[in-house]
Amino acid sequence: MTPYLTLLLLYMTSFITLMNPLGIMPVFLTMTSGLDKKGRRRTAIRSLVTAFFTLIAFAFGGELLFSFFGISVAGLKVVGGVLFFILGYDMLNARLSRIKVTPEEVNAYVKDVSITPLGIPMIAGPGSITNAIILMDQSETPAQKIILIASILIVCLIILVILLSGDQIMKVLGDTGNKILMKLMGLIVMVLAVEFFFTGIEPYLKTIFNL
Repeated sequence: MTPYLTLLLLYMTSFITLMNPLGIMPVFLTMTSGLDKKGRRRTAIRSLVTAFFTLIAFAFGGELLFSFFGISVAGLKVVGGVLFFILGYDMLNARLSRIKVTPEEVNAYVKDVSITPLGIPMIAGPGSITNAIILMDQSETPAQKIILIASILIVCLIILVILLSGDQIMKVLGDTGNKILMKLMGLIVMVLAVEFFFTGIEPYLKTIFNL
């Protein structure tokens, strides 16, 4: 295995772990349950395009953007942790309501949910954004930067396939399996939220208590 292929697989593994496609899938299916197959496909494509360009933008300009606005990665983790915890709690209690969308509202609804919360922060969340910034900073050669971009693109395509195959996966699981998966993923999302929150708040606590 060549060093470049090894690097590509390493980058892909880190992004897949952080972006958690199996955790996104039940939420995606619930939020798009009122759409037809075409509307669901448009939502999935828009959300992945949003996530891809968000990650690329932060990879190339994240540190500059953060310094310009005085934002820290720690702050992003704290906010993302709070959002993830609320979302995970709703999933754990199976309270993500199936939204009914009229034909006149489809276009507006697709644009709304595909950008947020699906594109940001569910797919391109604090973890994957931070990962993109760190890996870009560590990529010293143009080839390594191209590999990073390729890994983000490939992972986004993998997630797109999983989201579009969600109906078939859920048919195999059944309604009970769907609810169990939703609760299990809700618990995992809440655990990730706590990890994000406390790793984000740690620098602030050290500053406050001069540790």
